[in-house]
Amino acid sequence: MIKLTDSIWLCEQDFTWRFTRSPGPGGQHVNKADTGVQLCVNVASVQLPNYLQKRLYELFPGYITSHGELQIDAHEHRSQAMNKREALDRLRAFIARAAERPKPRKRTSPSRAAREKRLNRKKMHGRKKQFRRPIDRSQLSGE
Repeated sequence: MIKLTDSIWLCEQDFTWRFTRSPGPGGQHVNKADTGVQLCVNVASVQLPNYLQKRLYELFPGYITSHGELQIDAHEHRSQAMNKREALDRLRAFIARAAERPKPRKRTSPSRAAREKRLNRKKMHGRKKQFRRPIDRSQLSGE
Protein backbone atom coordinates (compact mmCIF):
# COMPACT_ATOMS: atom_id res chain seq x y z
CA MET A 1 0.00 0.00 0.00
CA ILE A 2 1.22 3.46 -0.89
CA LYS A 3 0.02 6.46 1.09
CA LEU A 4 -0.96 9.36 -1.17
CA THR A 5 -2.76 11.55 1.36
CA ASP A 6 -3.91 11.05 4.95
CA SER A 7 -7.07 9.29 3.85
CA ILE A 8 -6.12 7.87 0.44
CA TRP A 9 -4.04 4.72 0.03
CA LEU A 10 -3.50 2.82 -3.21
CA CYS A 11 -2.33 -0.74 -3.75
CA GLU A 12 0.74 -1.30 -5.89
CA GLN A 13 -1.39 -3.49 -8.18
CA ASP A 14 -3.23 -0.30 -9.22
CA PHE A 15 -0.03 1.08 -10.76
CA THR A 16 1.57 0.15 -14.04
CA TRP A 17 5.25 1.01 -14.35
CA ARG A 18 6.99 1.35 -17.71
CA PHE A 19 10.69 2.04 -18.05
CA THR A 20 12.19 3.82 -21.03
CA ARG A 21 15.43 5.35 -22.17
CA SER A 22 15.58 8.72 -20.56
CA PRO A 23 16.30 11.94 -22.46
CA GLY A 24 17.57 13.51 -19.22
CA PRO A 25 21.09 13.77 -17.79
CA GLY A 26 23.39 10.80 -17.44
CA GLY A 27 25.91 10.74 -20.26
CA GLN A 28 26.51 7.36 -21.87
CA HIS A 29 24.55 5.68 -19.06
CA VAL A 30 21.38 7.23 -20.51
CA ASN A 31 21.99 5.49 -23.83
CA LYS A 32 22.27 2.05 -22.19
CA ALA A 33 19.91 1.94 -19.20
CA ASP A 34 16.16 2.39 -18.93
CA THR A 35 16.16 5.12 -16.30
CA GLY A 36 13.07 7.00 -17.47
CA VAL A 37 9.87 6.07 -15.65
CA GLN A 38 6.25 6.20 -16.78
CA LEU A 39 3.63 5.69 -14.08
CA CYS A 40 0.12 4.80 -15.24
CA VAL A 41 -2.90 4.65 -12.94
CA ASN A 42 -6.35 3.75 -14.23
CA VAL A 43 -8.43 6.46 -12.56
CA ALA A 44 -11.76 4.66 -12.99
CA SER A 45 -10.62 1.34 -11.50
CA VAL A 46 -8.82 2.58 -8.36
CA GLN A 47 -10.64 3.14 -5.08
CA LEU A 48 -11.03 6.92 -5.22
CA PRO A 49 -14.13 8.92 -4.31
CA ASN A 50 -16.23 9.98 -7.30
CA TYR A 51 -15.65 13.70 -6.74
CA LEU A 52 -11.89 13.07 -6.74
CA GLN A 53 -12.03 11.16 -10.01
CA LYS A 54 -14.04 13.96 -11.63
CA ARG A 55 -11.60 16.59 -10.35
CA LEU A 56 -8.65 14.65 -11.76
CA TYR A 57 -10.33 14.62 -15.18
CA GLU A 58 -11.06 18.37 -14.90
CA LEU A 59 -7.69 19.52 -13.61
CA PHE A 60 -5.32 17.28 -15.56
CA PRO A 61 -6.86 16.46 -18.95
CA GLY A 62 -3.43 16.45 -20.62
CA TYR A 63 -2.22 13.67 -18.35
CA ILE A 64 -5.20 11.37 -18.87
CA THR A 65 -5.19 9.08 -21.90
CA SER A 66 -8.20 8.07 -23.95
CA HIS A 67 -8.29 4.81 -21.93
CA GLY A 68 -8.78 6.75 -18.67
CA GLU A 69 -5.24 6.27 -17.39
CA LEU A 70 -3.43 9.03 -15.53
CA GLN A 71 0.04 8.95 -17.08
CA ILE A 72 3.03 10.58 -15.37
CA ASP A 73 6.49 10.66 -16.95
CA ALA A 74 9.64 11.23 -14.90
CA HIS A 75 13.13 11.39 -16.36
CA GLU A 76 14.84 14.22 -14.53
CA HIS A 77 17.24 12.07 -12.51
CA ARG A 78 20.02 9.69 -13.50
CA SER A 79 18.66 6.71 -11.59
CA GLN A 80 15.48 4.74 -12.06
CA ALA A 81 14.79 4.72 -8.31
CA MET A 82 14.92 8.52 -8.11
CA ASN A 83 12.63 8.82 -11.12
CA LYS A 84 10.15 6.36 -9.54
CA ARG A 85 10.14 8.49 -6.40
CA GLU A 86 9.63 11.62 -8.51
CA ALA A 87 6.66 10.05 -10.33
CA LEU A 88 5.04 9.01 -7.02
CA ASP A 89 5.59 12.50 -5.62
CA ARG A 90 3.86 13.99 -8.65
CA LEU A 91 0.97 11.55 -8.25
CA ARG A 92 0.65 12.61 -4.60
CA ALA A 93 0.65 16.27 -5.65
CA PHE A 94 -2.03 15.61 -8.30
CA ILE A 95 -4.25 13.77 -5.81
CA ALA A 96 -3.72 16.45 -3.14
CA ARG A 97 -4.63 19.22 -5.59
CA ALA A 98 -7.72 17.34 -6.77
CA ALA A 99 -8.76 16.71 -3.16
CA GLU A 100 -8.94 20.45 -2.47
CA ARG A 101 -12.53 21.46 -2.93
CA PRO A 102 -12.91 24.65 -4.97
CA LYS A 103 -14.41 27.62 -3.20
CA PRO A 104 -17.95 28.32 -4.38
CA ARG A 105 -18.17 31.43 -6.49
CA LYS A 106 -20.08 34.31 -4.99
CA ARG A 107 -22.26 36.05 -7.52
CA THR A 108 -21.55 39.76 -7.63
CA SER A 109 -22.76 42.56 -9.83
CA PRO A 110 -20.45 45.11 -11.44
CA SER A 111 -19.93 48.32 -9.51
CA ARG A 112 -21.35 51.62 -10.70
CA ALA A 113 -17.88 52.81 -11.72
CA ALA A 114 -17.30 49.62 -13.73
CA ARG A 115 -20.63 50.05 -15.54
CA GLU A 116 -19.83 53.68 -16.38
CA LYS A 117 -16.35 52.74 -17.57
CA ARG A 118 -17.81 50.05 -19.84
CA LEU A 119 -20.38 52.46 -21.29
CA ASN A 120 -17.72 55.14 -21.89
CA ARG A 121 -15.58 52.60 -23.75
CA LYS A 122 -18.57 51.65 -25.88
CA LYS A 123 -19.23 55.32 -26.70
CA MET A 124 -15.59 55.92 -27.64
CA HIS A 125 -15.58 52.83 -29.84
CA GLY A 126 -18.76 54.00 -31.57
CA ARG A 127 -17.29 57.47 -32.16
CA LYS A 128 -14.13 55.95 -33.62
CA LYS A 129 -16.21 53.91 -36.06
CA GLN A 130 -18.39 56.92 -36.88
CA PHE A 131 -15.32 58.92 -37.94
CA ARG A 132 -14.30 56.10 -40.29
CA ARG A 133 -17.54 56.34 -42.27
CA PRO A 134 -17.41 58.12 -45.64
CA ILE A 135 -18.89 61.59 -45.62
CA ASP A 136 -22.27 61.92 -47.33
CA ARG A 137 -21.87 65.02 -49.55
CA SER A 138 -25.62 65.50 -49.99
CA GLN A 139 -26.07 66.31 -46.29
CA LEU A 140 -23.31 68.94 -46.33
CA SER A 141 -24.76 71.15 -49.10
CA GLY A 142 -28.06 71.55 -47.26
CA GLU A 143 -30.26 70.09 -49.96
